Amino acid sequence: MWPKAITPKMSNKRKVDAEGRQFNERWESEYMFMLCKDKPVCILCYGAVSVMEYNIRRHFDTKHRAKYAKYTLQERHKIVQELKGRLQSQQKMFTKATAKNDAAVKASFIVAEEIARVSRCFSEGAFLKQCMLKPFQNVSLSRNTIADRVWDLAGNLTKQLADEARSYPAFSLAVDESTDNTDTAQLSIFIRAVKTDLSVTEGLLDVAAMHGTTTGKDIFEAVEKSVNNIKLPWEKLVGLTTDGAPAMCGEKKGLVGLMKEKMLKSDCHTHLITYHCIIHQEAMCGKVLEIDDIMTAVMKTVNFIRAHGLNHHQFQLFLQEVGAEHGDVPYHTEVRWLSRSTRLQGYKQVITKMSDMIIAFQRKLLLWKSQLEQDNLAHFPVCQSISASFSGAFPCARLDSKVSRLINEFDRRFSDFRAQHSGFDIFANPFTANINSAPHHLQMELIELQTNSGLRAKFQDVTIEDFYRLLPPDLMQQLRLHAARVLSMFGSTYLCEQMFSTMNLNKNKHRSRITDDNLHAVLRVATAQDIKPDIDSLTRGKRSQTPGQKTNR
Repeated sequence: MWPKAITPKMSNKRKVDAEGRQFNERWESEYMFMLCKDKPVCILCYGAVSVMEYNIRRHFDTKHRAKYAKYTLQERHKIVQELKGRLQSQQKMFTKATAKNDAAVKASFIVAEEIARVSRCFSEGAFLKQCMLKPFQNVSLSRNTIADRVWDLAGNLTKQLADEARSYPAFSLAVDESTDNTDTAQLSIFIRAVKTDLSVTEGLLDVAAMHGTTTGKDIFEAVEKSVNNIKLPWEKLVGLTTDGAPAMCGEKKGLVGLMKEKMLKSDCHTHLITYHCIIHQEAMCGKVLEIDDIMTAVMKTVNFIRAHGLNHHQFQLFLQEVGAEHGDVPYHTEVRWLSRSTRLQGYKQVITKMSDMIIAFQRKLLLWKSQLEQDNLAHFPVCQSISASFSGAFPCARLDSKVSRLINEFDRRFSDFRAQHSGFDIFANPFTANINSAPHHLQMELIELQTNSGLRAKFQDVTIEDFYRLLPPDLMQQLRLHAARVLSMFGSTYLCEQMFSTMNLNKNKHRSRITDDNLHAVLRVATAQDIKPDIDSLTRGKRSQTPGQKTNR
């Protein structure tokens, strides 16, 4: 084996050491030495000495003269060349082995990423290896290897996010909290940011396990630590979206109040815009209708069907026999409000479009109210049909009362969005925005925009998100910054709720002992969308890692 100070890579260069002594070519044949990385090395035993003829001669005399003194210089030279040839062959084999090992390491990273994304346990890697063909048997897919690879993938994603974060002109946060199956509170923090080219990116900023209390101060400290860890600039923080719990929304001791206080202390000149999740508020508005008796009966029926295997199987057969459009029913509970499919859900939703959907529904409510006051059931065909068959079954006055309560509840809950209507309108309709009522720092650029026929034509052909990327950055800096701030806003905590579903898949009754660190690493990899792990750089890093070296955790 080669000594640690020596590698198989040989050099024919004759370099001078620190004291000015130079390797002499005749020493190769006379003492059977060669030069490796500026140090004389014995070709016979790989012993290294300093560049002095006395040391080299003494090494040969004491260790090899008895065997090689009988050979002439020409014969020794031939032996040296043969040994050099063997070493070069070994070097090529070493290079091939390194390349083969790199491929194996890369393969294990790819498998680990897929295991994390589909929320399977780490030991699945060993099973996958058994299913592979023999050429893949050198790929390490043990449980510990997969756990290490997932950890490395998560660390790489965090590093990439930290590198990107320095250039964000605007970003917002979505924060929500839920407990896992061991009753540990897990705080999810998602970031939505805009890059310098005005493209939007969303991703998991951090997950924090909260083993003690979950007060507003506790949540704030976890969020503050996560923001500071990747050096996000507080002055670029635009919005904060939460689930509406008191610990989140409290104006004094809640997360919202403490975040605003933090920004004041940090001399941030921008006002933090805070929202209660749009989807959650919409679901809460429905509570005022007080028709729980209907929903409760429906949910009990559905859960009765799904909770018993025989019932479920018979119900599926029944749906097939009657040719039903759907072949099954999902579980439904009160807390899983995301199971109610709406257009407000999804990845990279623009907040102005979400606000438009709410405004459109509010206008529909006003229309229904005016029609119900005239005993008009035109937009309630089922009620109209039943009412025609059974007089008085659906009194319009009672429906009008329900709609009125909905109108008032929507007005109350979505007042924070009305406060941003002017800014939203400038972003969504810049060519029709009122110049006089616009903020002073936007007025000159709005005039330039509204009189630019080329940009007006492009506005009709592209999405609103892409349009602002067409604005010249040197002439319309303020409009681009305004667009970046609006584009960065979260309208809901949808991503948080989606992550909690992934968390429950990973930390379940069969896998409750997974550590917080491993759980958080899996969640980071599983939720990654815009930023992908750099597997090639991770593979190269493993090449330089010494055997037995472990990742620090």
